Amino acid sequence: MNWREILLSTFEVSEAQMRAFEAMDGLYREWNARINVISRKDIDALYDHHVLHSLAIARYLQQDPSLWEKFSSASVLDLGTGGGFPGIPLAVLFPSARFVLCDSVGKKTIVAQAVAEALGLQNVEVVHARAEELPQRFHFVVSRAVASLVDFYPWVKGKFSEGILYLKGGDVVEEIATVMGRHRLASGSVHTWSVASWLQDPYYDGKLVIHLER
Repeated sequence: MNWREILLSTFEVSEAQMRAFEAMDGLYREWNARINVISRKDIDALYDHHVLHSLAIARYLQQDPSLWEKFSSASVLDLGTGGGFPGIPLAVLFPSARFVLCDSVGKKTIVAQAVAEALGLQNVEVVHARAEELPQRFHFVVSRAVASLVDFYPWVKGKFSEGILYLKGGDVVEEIATVMGRHRLASGSVHTWSVASWLQDPYYDGKLVIHLER
């Protein structure tokens, strides 16, 4: 299946939402030519490696209707958003949630801001800042492999009330054990879900959604 078929067979997507997803290709190509936020060799795989990867968080949430409902109207921090992943695809899919896309690299936030504006996303705010500079608290934090969990968790500790949804690959067992021990997380509060159980592409082998409950 191509990305459109995967999207339509997995989620309820309106015509307006589909137009927004389709518009991402031209927008990211245009901006990536000016400011490199996606590797040049990977821009042709925008949907397969970036958009769908971002939406793996939504596919994980879909398995728990109460969690999906909470996220649907939540405030969400996307920390280390780069050019807008996973925040922008999630903002299109969850129009009633409110997203703050944050990155410490200013040129990356220029791209995220431009794409969000071009897509008409009223539920997105883009911020050039470090995590510790953000005054507000959020329901959820999302991110895509900006650091090891051991480094990432302290950046957002105390900034969320519901949980973290983190896209990460590789052997994460030691990272999770270290975070749980160091921050005294309750047994059973960390869950992992294989993205490859949804997206049958070798690219996703070993890639996970890691859910850390509050």
